[in-house]
Amino acid sequence: MKLADILSSSRVVVGQTVTSKKRALEEVARLLALGAPSASQSDILAALSGREKLGSTGLGHGVAIPHARLAGVSSSVGAFVRLKHPIEYEAHDGRSVDLIFGLAVPQNATGEHLRHLAAIAEKFSDDDFCQQVRNAADAVAVHALLIG
Repeated sequence: MKLADILSSSRVVVGQTVTSKKRALEEVARLLALGAPSASQSDILAALSGREKLGSTGLGHGVAIPHARLAGVSSSVGAFVRLKHPIEYEAHDGRSVDLIFGLAVPQNATGEHLRHLAAIAEKFSDDDFCQQVRNAADAVAVHALLIG
């Protein structure tokens, strides 16, 4: 599974300023909706928020992977936001989050969903990779790192 299959450069944002987890999820939902025209931004936000109620998707090390399965999504879609300032995200290690990879997958794509999550989590479990993403000059450079 390659992130290039689910993440276009138009859904990578760098330097975003949000003040809360809710606002971060709203931005992720907005970006995911760009790649899933059959799903509304509000439906995506509701699904992401519903998943967060089950437990935080904050992985630790400043990374979160909000994700959801949705009936209105025909193929997996990713979005990435690098925040200008870290926010409280209820991550398991208590650290604030500044790197957020959002994922929306079709309702019945359980296996695909898990494969995507595993690939994303593996990439972001590498501290050197995370530092490269944090230091990248712009969205184009971040996208290249993510799909590389």
